Amino acid sequence: MKLVVQRVKRASVTVEGEKISEIGRGLLVLCGVGHDDTECDARFLARKTANLRIFEDEAGKMNRSVKDVGGEILSVSQFTLYGNCAKGNRPSFIDAARPEPGEALFNAYVQALEKIGFFPKTGKFGADMKVDLLNDGPVTLILESSGRARD
Repeated sequence: MKLVVQRVKRASVTVEGEKISEIGRGLLVLCGVGHDDTECDARFLARKTANLRIFEDEAGKMNRSVKDVGGEILSVSQFTLYGNCAKGNRPSFIDAARPEPGEALFNAYVQALEKIGFFPKTGKFGADMKVDLLNDGPVTLILESSGRARD
């Protein structure tokens, strides 16, 4: 799995003109699922997301997690994270999971965040979504689980 994690002041998702999810301070997580990913990857990245220390403490150092600051999480499925642009100008998505297993593993990631104690908001899997955010910092990191996920 691949995540793009952005520290935000606020973020929201709109589908067909209707705002379906919205958070205040916290993390916007774009979540891509590869065809070799497992539930173990989803749990690993949920723990990593929850404990990633990218919020500032009193001294201005990135030393607090989204848990520590009482932040929220908005997770949005993003198969294009597996787009390969190595050849030509049109991305290939051969490494992305098919929709059914992709949705199941995206949901496993969200459920793993819930077990940690979050109430993550989400986009709508497979929909044409409009994501609005106010990036804080900006702070943007990429997390990957390939070969590292262990329970």
